[in-house]
Amino acid sequence: MIKRAVFPGSFDPITKGHESVINRAYDMFDEIYISIGINSNKKYLFTLEDRKKWIEATFADKSKIKVITYDTLTTELCKKLNAKYILRGLRNSTDFNFEFSIAQTNRDLAPGIETIFLVTDVGYAAINSSIVRDIYVHGGDIKQFIPDAISI
Repeated sequence: MIKRAVFPGSFDPITKGHESVINRAYDMFDEIYISIGINSNKKYLFTLEDRKKWIEATFADKSKIKVITYDTLTTELCKKLNAKYILRGLRNSTDFNFEFSIAQTNRDLAPGIETIFLVTDVGYAAINSSIVRDIYVHGGDIKQFIPDAISI
């Protein structure tokens, strides 16, 4: 049986923290679907096309990684892909409290799908997409916070 995981997020933009979690999970699964959620109620800074292109460039040498978009519940995407795992990164206890509630709800919606948490490397614990966007909008240099494959 193929061990398939979904790593959902908006990735607006993908950060080195995301990259680190995915690289560490790489050997745990046969396939990882980095799944860019489309939420019509959310305002994104970067286009969906750019976000997808950047993720593909970041993991171009990783054959087990696929990059897709979706606009359903994550559990529905997992069912469609026959993925038994949802992969999530945790930076701190605030992330844990938020992600724990989502994981419990997902388990109620789809009991056969497990959420796997990986703790972010300490060096990336303070990085999140919101902070990176704020730095970018105010003219700051974000290169140190985003994967090297991305040129903005």
